[in-house]
Amino acid sequence: MLLNTLLLALREIRRNLLRSFLTILGIVIGVSAVITMVTLGNGATRAVQQQIAALGTNLLMVMPGQRLGPGRSSAGAPTFKEADVEAIRQQIGGVSVVAPQLSSSVTLVANGRNWSSTINGTSNEYFVTNNWKLAAGRRFETAEERAGSAVCVIGETVRRELFGAGAAEVLGQPLRIKNFSCEVVGVLLSKGQSGMGGDQDNMVIMPLHTVQRRISGSQRVDVLLVSLQDGSDSERVKASLTHLLRERRKLSDTDEDNFNILDTRQFADAMAGTTQVMTMLLGAVAGVSLLVGGIGIMNIMLVSVTERTREIGIRLAIGALEREVLLQFLIEAVALAALGGLIGIALATLASLLLAGVMQVPYVFDPGINVLSFAFSAVIGVVFGYFPARRAARLDPIEALRHE
Repeated sequence: MLLNTLLLALREIRRNLLRSFLTILGIVIGVSAVITMVTLGNGATRAVQQQIAALGTNLLMVMPGQRLGPGRSSAGAPTFKEADVEAIRQQIGGVSVVAPQLSSSVTLVANGRNWSSTINGTSNEYFVTNNWKLAAGRRFETAEERAGSAVCVIGETVRRELFGAGAAEVLGQPLRIKNFSCEVVGVLLSKGQSGMGGDQDNMVIMPLHTVQRRISGSQRVDVLLVSLQDGSDSERVKASLTHLLRERRKLSDTDEDNFNILDTRQFADAMAGTTQVMTMLLGAVAGVSLLVGGIGIMNIMLVSVTERTREIGIRLAIGALEREVLLQFLIEAVALAALGGLIGIALATLASLLLAGVMQVPYVFDPGINVLSFAFSAVIGVVFGYFPARRAARLDPIEALRHE
């Protein structure tokens, strides 16, 4: 009986094809909107996690100043010294490597071309803390770091804009920075854009002593990059690091910290949590379309009951039970809603693939939201199709046969 009822429902849908399509349009839009929003939200979350991971895993960034963010107070806050790096290495447990960083914006000159970039003065540990891999060449030698030799490792953007040659061909080429030239000894693998919109590949890495002596003219260190060992308790390490730096910077118990410690893992979790909340909100807003589609199904089914009153009367007169008539119209409503759900899933998949490419976020297929949306569309058919089906089942056969 269920099979015959389903075939009858499909025949009615095919008989009024245009009306059926307009009936399920709300369901199609609702399902496709929900799936697309959730899929793009998951892709944005994945992109944020990948971009944060590119900064370095289990990484603590220590910066001078009393607070982070816009308008942060760093004026008057003392910078760090190389001795701070050595103290952290020796006195803080759970630390894998520590890298100093001194940054400066400069204009690079090579092959008759100019290019604005950022110089990072640091040590070989920087490649570890920030997950940098080499496309060609080598890191700095110990003697080069100690002596402050004029050697450098360049990013992919600098290689492309100034040299235009392959990574291996760039090795050994001179790169002019201010009033001195450095030898390119390595080229970094590309990382692309960062989560803040900056180009991570537009960078030159040099030994810290080189930048201090030839560019900044001071012995300061702007940032301390502390990479933690796997399994280390970041909160414990942060507490130990805070105590050590307060002691070295001679802060009393009543003085505020004149430095900040940013945990990139917590930052990644916070950013991922924010995008997930936004995804849920957008999905909920899009889900309203499903309710609107359900109301459309109910209205059209009521019209269908009115149009087929005489048919219903004949079925009841020849012995059909009320529950059989109820089941017929209920299955027809569910079939409409389920068909709308399937079309919505197909459109959502195409839209997600297209928009993920435009937004430059990974396409993350979520089977859960697809199954849930399809199931919810079927439930919408049951809920909003029950009232018209109940009305059809309770028609008086005599009155129905008289209906014109």
